Formats: sequence, C-alpha cells, structure tokens
Amino acid sequence: MKVTENIDNQMEATEGQLVGVNAKTNPCLTARSWSGGRRRVLGKGALESYTYHAMSRTCGGEVLFDDVEKEALKRVLWRLAEFSGVRLVTYCIMKNHFHALVEVPKREIWLERFAGPTGEDRLLDHLRVLYSKAYVDFLRDEIADLRKLGLESLVQTKLDGIKRRFCDLSIYMKEVKERFSRWFNKRRERKGTLWMDRYKSVMVEGKGEPLHTMAAYIDLNSVRAGLVEDPKDYRWCGYAEAVSGIRRAQRGLSKVTGTPVDGWEKVGADAYRCLLFSNGVEIKDAQNVNVVRKGVTVDEVRKVLKERGKLSSSELIRLRVRYFSDGLVLGSKEFVESVFKENRDHFGPKRKDGARKLMQTSSELYSMRQLRVQPIG
Repeated sequence: MKVTENIDNQMEATEGQLVGVNAKTNPCLTARSWSGGRRRVLGKGALESYTYHAMSRTCGGEVLFDDVEKEALKRVLWRLAEFSGVRLVTYCIMKNHFHALVEVPKREIWLERFAGPTGEDRLLDHLRVLYSKAYVDFLRDEIADLRKLGLESLVQTKLDGIKRRFCDLSIYMKEVKERFSRWFNKRRERKGTLWMDRYKSVMVEGKGEPLHTMAAYIDLNSVRAGLVEDPKDYRWCGYAEAVSGIRRAQRGLSKVTGTPVDGWEKVGADAYRCLLFSNGVEIKDAQNVNVVRKGVTVDEVRKVLKERGKLSSSELIRLRVRYFSDGLVLGSKEFVESVFKENRDHFGPKRKDGARKLMQTSSELYSMRQLRVQPIG
C-alpha cells in the first residue's frame, strides 16, 4: 500500500535522525560538585520530595531547534528522569529554551529500592536505562576483580559515586544539557557551548495553587508565544503528551490534579484542562482593546468550563493520529485485521494479529499499531 509505505518512510527518516540520542552511553560519568556560580535554593527539610521549575536557554537565544531537535530533547528529558530518580511533572520545549517541572525525592528514601542482599544487582541493572549492556557487564567484572583483591573500600567508593547522581536537580539538568549538546553539535556539525548559562530554577510548593499555577504556566508557553491556540495542539509539552495517551505524562500531571494515574481519563484530564484555560486567559490593555499578553480568549475559557474540560471522542482520536502517525490503519477490528493479513510481510513473525483497540474513546475503533508507543512525526 502506497500510504503505508509513505508513513513507514517518514518514520524511518525521523527515527534515523534520532539514533544518536537514543543510543546507550558507555563511560560512566563521575558525579561531582558543580555550582556554576549561582546560588540555589534546595529543599533540605522533612518533606519526602521537593518540586522545582527549571529553565534553560540557548546562547543568546540565537540557536533555534527544529522539530527533530525538539523531539530529541524531549526524549533526553524523559530518559534522564527515569535514570536519575526524579519525576518530570510536565515540560515545554520551545525553539530556543525549555521548561521542566521536576519533582526530586529525598535520595535516601529513593535509594531504599537498592537495599538488601540483592540491592547491588538491582542498582547495576538500573544503569541499563542509560548505559549499554557491554559497559554494565564491564562494571560488574571490575567490581568482582576489586573484591578478589580485597579492595572493598574501592568498590563502595565506585558505588557511592553512582548513587550520588540520583535525586539531584543540578546533576539531572547538567546531564540533560550535556547529553543533548553532544548530539546536537554532532548533528549540526558545530562546536562550542550550546546553552547560555547553567539553568534557572524556582522551588515550587508541591501541591495546591502554587503547583497548579506553575504547571499551567509551563504548558501554556506555546499559547503565550502565539504558536497554537490550544496547548493540546503543541506536541512538545507535557499536556499534549498526556491527552495523546502517554502514561508517563499522565502520571506527572496526575500529581498536579491530585488524582490517581488510573483516573486521568475519567477525572484528571478534564480537571487539568479547566485549570489550564482558567490560567491562560489573554490580557488586554486598560481600554480592553489591544492584547498585551497572548493567551486563550474569554469565550474559549467559558466554552471549556461549560464543557467541564471534556474533549470529544473525535478530538481525542485526531490527537492520537496526529501525534502518533505510525497507526497506519484506522477502522473497525475486522477492517484492520483484513489489511494486516494483506500486508503480513511488513510485520515480524511474532505478530499474531493486527488490530489494536484505540484507547481513550468508547468507540469501537482499532489501529494497526499500539498508539501509546513511538511518539513521532
């Protein structure tokens, strides 16, 4: 099928450009103090976690990211969050800067998952999130050799160095920016610094109005910049990912709405949409004529609140097809299965059937690929 071939070609072209950013790393970086000359306010009290709004801009704001580069930075943000033990609550990637709302748990609490007799093995297994199997195997062998020589203190020093990289906002942001910079410079065939400074951060109370306000501010960036009229239509933000069915983004915004992740589609999505539009209304001058700060119109806010934040099934389907163009085929279960059989040679031998139920809608619609996966093009 010509349409199928065109979509596959687009997917391959996009993924081909992202090979480097998806690759596992070999050498293990050593965590070290990195102040950058800017005083930071960090949570040191009794709370189990603290939340921060972090932002960084390219040098002079002059380096602009294209769509592939925004996609790459998005993947780096998520991947480093998984590795570092922090929660990416929401984010927004613009042409020359990015925002990230990050919840950082207390390290000693998070590290409890690596306690006990098998804790060291679980710790080394966790490194596979970011590092190649070959490197992790090398590290295991190195630790075993040190123990044979009776150098347990060196083993613990090495393990402590790994643990210090977890649950630290500064290290998370540093590694995100460094990893992306290496990929970006290679892609653009450029050298030198990409980012203007270290990063800016604000500590945010992790509940209630402060958290609501900051999350909405971040997800509304594209609206304020005049790029879209609705934040769901800007692909590189947490809200757009959440409404398109990505569990990790729903998990982050569920913290904002105070709802369980499994309740996102029933309660959380509607609540957060109302919150967004309530916070995103445009601001006009004293004469109420000229817009001095872009946002959503009062009429749009009223419409969303009247609908209680609900998106129609057709809108949800459109979002999924737009964000996940690897669906290939959309229709009834019988239709998708028939097309799958006609194109059986396009799929691997482990694939037994073709139809995948389209989530987030009560309609009996199916696609040929699971649309929660492969957020591209």
